[in-house]
Formats: sequence, structure tokens, C-alpha cells
Amino acid sequence: MKWNAYWRLMRFDKPVGILLLWFPTAWALWLANRGVPSIRLFTLFLLGTVLMRAAGCVINDIADRNIDKHVARTKLRPLTAGEVSLPEAFLLLIGLLLAALFILLQLPRNCFYLGLISLFISFLYPFCKRFLDAPQLVLGLAFSMGIPMAYVASGLALSSECFLLFVINFSWILVYDTMYAMADKADDLRIGVKSTAIFFADYDRLIIGVLQGIFHSLWIYWALINHVNLWFYIFWFIAGTVLIYQQKLIRKREPKDCFKAFIVSGYYGAWMWLAVAV
Repeated sequence: MKWNAYWRLMRFDKPVGILLLWFPTAWALWLANRGVPSIRLFTLFLLGTVLMRAAGCVINDIADRNIDKHVARTKLRPLTAGEVSLPEAFLLLIGLLLAALFILLQLPRNCFYLGLISLFISFLYPFCKRFLDAPQLVLGLAFSMGIPMAYVASGLALSSECFLLFVINFSWILVYDTMYAMADKADDLRIGVKSTAIFFADYDRLIIGVLQGIFHSLWIYWALINHVNLWFYIFWFIAGTVLIYQQKLIRKREPKDCFKAFIVSGYYGAWMWLAVAV
């Protein structure tokens, strides 16, 4: 039973978070290598993604252990519910970080520095919702660090393409995590937790739509520069239908539909991975 609690504390029972962190990293690996990256790079980044996402979840639950109990969706998380003690959570976190450090040491030295920045942001993010009106901005940075690391690990400088990909992913994160926050908006307002869902107020759907239009259009800008084949545009179009479906889901701001809109974000990431991989 305890192992099951650890498993849920690391959120392995909800793999969508791993996918949302992995897909932009995969975009960067494929673009940086102009095709399929080496098995070694693929394996290191995939393992690093899984470990850091798990560590991020543990960090988040440690920081929010006294907040989660007041939110309907999170009150049964293992740490808040008492299935895992605080010392046990810290030991698990240390183990995950040591494993991630081992992965990081297999990459070029500059990746190590980027990894430290990513770790700092991951520790900072859970506390931002207490004082920052838009904590999703910090999450956007944390969940985008795999992109520059992929370019550096592939032996490339941080080019304009890398920056463009970073902007696309940053905007995408603001969109899907605002949807996520919309599902908890009532509880967050009651306990005083901040989010873009609250900050955007009645303009939430409009801002989400504008950001979707921006990052999805930036893919076309990249495609025109790189003279991609027809398959990119086919997969890009399919990915666009996911964004339209999300708009339909959040139309009435129903919490369960907003959470579903967040979940289906993974399909967008997958279709765009196919788009850049063909």
C-alpha cells in the first residue's frame, strides 16, 4: 500500500503531466537533430523527463500540503491525506533528484547549468501561487527548459529556432495550465490561491483563444522558413482541431470540462511531434 502511495505522490497514475513535459522536449530533439536523435539522447532525455516531472510533483505536494486539503480535487493526495509522511516525501524527493543528477551528468557541461536553473524554477513554482497573480508564467519557464537543453546536448548553439520553439511552448503552457486552474477556480478564490484563471477573470476564454492562435500560427512561420513537406501541414491542421475542441469544452467554464480540456492538451503535443518528425 505504501508503494502505491509513493506512486501516486509522484503522479505516475496520471501520466499526462509526463507527456506535456516530454512532447516539447521531443520537438526540440527532432528539430535540433534534423531528424531522429540518437538512441542515447532519446533515452537520457526521456528518463530525465520522467524523473524531473516526478520530482516536481513531490516538491509541489510538499509545498502545498496545507493547501491541498482545502481543494476538492487534491484533498486525497497521499501527503495531504497522511498516507505518506513529510520525511518520507523528502527522502523520495532526494532519491529522484539524485537519479536525475546521474542522468544530467551524462550530458554536456552546459546542460548541467541549464539543469540547475530548471531545478531552481521547479522549487520556486509551488510558492508563486501565494504572491504572483500569474504563477503559470513560472511554470511556463520550468516546463520549457528541456528545449534549450536538447539543443545544447545536440551540439548546437541556442539559435533563433530554439527561441521560437521556447515561445511556442511557453504560450501553450499558459493555455493548458489556465484551463487546469479554471477547474479549481472556486476553491482557489475561497482559500486565496492565485492563478491566471483568476487573473484573467472574464477574459479567460478570449486570452486562451488569442494565445492558441499565436502559438499555432508560429508553427506555420517555422514551417515556411524550413520548407517542410505536406505531412507537416496535415498534422498541424489535426492539432488545430484539438485547440478548437478545447474552446468548446471551456465555453461554459464547467470545472469538469475545463479539466478535460487540460487533459486533451496531450493530443496537441503528440500531433505536433508527428508534424516535426515526418
